[in-house]
Amino acid sequence: MTLDQLVRILPYARPRAAKYLDWLNASMVEFDITTPARQASFIAQVSHESSHLRYVEELASGAAYDTGRLALRLGNTPEADGDGQKWKGRGFIQVTGAANHAACAAYFHIPIERMSAWLVTPEGASRSAGWFWKTHGLNELADVGDQVAVTRRVNGGVNGLADRLALFYAARKALA
Repeated sequence: MTLDQLVRILPYARPRAAKYLDWLNASMVEFDITTPARQASFIAQVSHESSHLRYVEELASGAAYDTGRLALRLGNTPEADGDGQKWKGRGFIQVTGAANHAACAAYFHIPIERMSAWLVTPEGASRSAGWFWKTHGLNELADVGDQVAVTRRVNGGVNGLADRLALFYAARKALA
């Protein structure tokens, strides 16, 4: 993908596009996101999740992940006050929770205590998104064109589906 293509897909990301372009391209190669369908789907999801490459860290404090079933599901320790904030979502497709941070850290051979800082770098935001994509079977869903299923797997629901689809179609056109 060229800088011109990325800006055509994400005109509002123009000031940030060059900062992330090389890492997005490298991540797509690393995680076999190499067909136009896969790339369009990946860029659409990454773009929506990051508000056009604007955010690499969840805007909320993470306190919602401190207690209850959600905290346990994410691998956070309810007794450890502040786990939700410590392990809140980071990266283009947010790595959220202690368990997900640990899995990502293990894959990339990065010490867990460095993960939060790495995930907000251009490399970390991009490569963690590719890791999530590959480990959650999203190439296969992109291959069959099921953007609703891709969105559900990334988001847990269909939040922002209209925007994700608009971005997908813009990416298909720009990458053709």
